[in-house]
Amino acid sequence: MVTVILLAPLVGALICGFFWRLIGEKAGQIVSAALLFLAAGLSWYVFLTFDGVTQHIELLRWIESGSLSTDWGIRLDRLTAIMLVVVNTVSALVHLYSFGYMAHDENWGHDEPYRARFFAYLSFFTFAMLALITSDNLVQMFFGWEGVGVASYLLIGFYYRKPTANAAAIKAFVVNRVGDFGFALGIFGLFYLTDSIKFDDVFAATPTLGTTSLHFLWADWNAANLIGVLLFIGACGKSAQLFLHTWLPDAMEGPTPVSALIHAATMVTAGVFLVCRMSPLFEFAPEAKAFIVVIGASTAFFAATVGLVQNDIKRVIAYSTCSQLGYMFVAAGSGVYGAAMFHLFTHAFFKAMLFLGAGSVITAMHHEQDMRNYGGLRKKVPFTFAMMMIGTLAITGVGIPFSGELFGTPIGFAGFLSKDAIIESAYAGGSMYAFTLLVVAACFTSFYSWRLIFMTFYGPEKGDHHAHEHAHESPLVMTIPLAVLALGAVFAGMVWFNDFFGNHETMSAFFSLHEGAAPGAGAIYYGAENKVLELAHESPVWVSLSPFIAMLIGFAVAFQFYIRNPKLPGQLAEQQAPLYRFLLNKWYFDELYDVLFVRSAKALGRLLWKRGDGDIIDGTLNGIAMGIVPFFTRLAGRAQSGYIFTYAFAMVLGIVGLITWMSIAGGTH
Repeated sequence: MVTVILLAPLVGALICGFFWRLIGEKAGQIVSAALLFLAAGLSWYVFLTFDGVTQHIELLRWIESGSLSTDWGIRLDRLTAIMLVVVNTVSALVHLYSFGYMAHDENWGHDEPYRARFFAYLSFFTFAMLALITSDNLVQMFFGWEGVGVASYLLIGFYYRKPTANAAAIKAFVVNRVGDFGFALGIFGLFYLTDSIKFDDVFAATPTLGTTSLHFLWADWNAANLIGVLLFIGACGKSAQLFLHTWLPDAMEGPTPVSALIHAATMVTAGVFLVCRMSPLFEFAPEAKAFIVVIGASTAFFAATVGLVQNDIKRVIAYSTCSQLGYMFVAAGSGVYGAAMFHLFTHAFFKAMLFLGAGSVITAMHHEQDMRNYGGLRKKVPFTFAMMMIGTLAITGVGIPFSGELFGTPIGFAGFLSKDAIIESAYAGGSMYAFTLLVVAACFTSFYSWRLIFMTFYGPEKGDHHAHEHAHESPLVMTIPLAVLALGAVFAGMVWFNDFFGNHETMSAFFSLHEGAAPGAGAIYYGAENKVLELAHESPVWVSLSPFIAMLIGFAVAFQFYIRNPKLPGQLAEQQAPLYRFLLNKWYFDELYDVLFVRSAKALGRLLWKRGDGDIIDGTLNGIAMGIVPFFTRLAGRAQSGYIFTYAFAMVLGIVGLITWMSIAGGTH
């Protein structure tokens, strides 16, 4: 069954990509979407019936080189089951949504067969992600990791006629290669130390790695900490953490379904999955975990500040994704891997719904994406408005504090429960830096999320009157996925709260955690000294209330700014112009990287071109060659007289020379 789940998207990609001319473009789309729904249905069956016992399914022999023996296999445990549901559910709904969204895409001619290519790319992307999450060893995971990178390049640059789309695709590809280099070094280090890249072998050796010293670059390092940091660098690239985040907002150049697929459930969560998968290693790498917490909290705060002033509806949601990923890494770095996976799970539903809802708005407004040209759309697209409201309630964290003490299971939207679990974990982990930044980020998240709702659906209409006049609700193929995702955004947190972040008994059953079990025996691993989960459940009242209060403050300020007094934002931007420009320009990371890396690389290229190739090679070496080579050519040509006696004379001279050399050489011995 798991083999079918893995290979179904690949079959769909091949049929839709190479054989659509035989069966028709529409049929190719239907086949690829049907196979995704098959994979999604089977994924839910596996998730709901999984007994907790880790399974290893060998598909084929793959790499044999010295002591390196690698099979292509499937590792099925609770982490895999969670990711199968997340990836295939969102991907299947995105496929269905794309039937409506791409039907009248203004970036292509209506007669051009671009849709089959688009659906093939979507299915290939899903297959690469499934290869990553089902991997039984690090090399197979790296294959899926790079496959996701290639597919994201194709999808982000799908509108290849647009220079901005091409630039965004290249940027995403290059930035991810930086992180991938760190990931590759981590894999090399693990193979060097353990002589294996199989997860079971690596996990069994992690206690030893925690006491092993490894010389790298200029110093000796603790092996577990060093490899943990290298693996996290790879995670930073895929999950757009601070310093390697710049590709994420530019990826909005791709079609909106791509944004939902990449930024909600698949590519950007690969880094979080990697850290949780390698929990047996990170439990013996405390410095690496502390580094993850700092970067995750800083990312959550940074992205939230930038989201405050963005005007493109998709970029607001993109920076929200970047911020929420920071939350997940804080949980993983704090050692509460269940909370990290919980937020990954809930985030997939409400963030995919927000992106697809934004796509519905963009379609209604004739592909206008600037929120300053919206306003009053709740009457034009009432269903989309309702879905976006549910997504906003989920991401901002709306629920009833302490309701779990009354009803056994807390009551609230999915984001409320998973985000609170992370903030409590950050406090329990002892990082006040992370706790403070996450609470502030929660306030900012509430503000920019409600800002999006108020600017889009409330107030007077702005911008093109013709677009407003003809705005209408999206077709069923676009609204049905929104309704399905809304169910997850509302109920996923309440249904699975105890499994992801409950007491020891419920989590042990869900993740197959056993007291005293060896690293890697369960889906995740908690070391004997890791008591953060227990401490999180004992957090003070003010800690549990802080994100709820932050949410209320963000909502109140947004309501004051965009409903009661819409002139306030403009006045504040003028009064705080330097700060506004700083946030609007995303802390000037792109400009800084342009100076440090892009311009310097171009300058080096020009130097090698003009001075190296032009002056030295073309000017000097070629000049010398053009004098010497013709001289010897003419000399050799004169020797070819065509007369036999000339060649015979040359042979005699050669023989005389050989005899003379042999005589002299022989006389010296």
